[in-house]
Amino acid sequence: MKSITPFLMFEGRAEEAIMFYQSVFDDVEVIFLNKFGPESKGWEGKIMQGLIRIGEQNIMISDSSISHNFSFTPSTSLFVECESTDDLTRYYNKIKSKGAILMPLDDYGFSKQFAWVSDPFGFSWQLNLN
Repeated sequence: MKSITPFLMFEGRAEEAIMFYQSVFDDVEVIFLNKFGPESKGWEGKIMQGLIRIGEQNIMISDSSISHNFSFTPSTSLFVECESTDDLTRYYNKIKSKGAILMPLDDYGFSKQFAWVSDPFGFSWQLNLN
């Protein structure tokens, strides 16, 4: 096996998600974006396939031109080990401001500072201070 990479599939909002993640995290890099062309009626300019890096984690992103009866579920999330209380609080406040709180920032015993939030696209993030 060469690698395992998380893959986030959106229905037309992938570029908006990338911009949101860039507003939340300081270290988001767009590695590449392949966009749908004019032959894809209604999807021109949407992301066919993209790769971003948040911190040291690569994440594939795409817009699906096929409608599905499913979306993100909170049971699949990205677990973010934060370097400081300030980072954790900033990420938490930015994500929850346009998303939802699944577990508020608190001491849960297994972690002195932990929160679980979903972003405005329905994808969830576990934020932890080790």
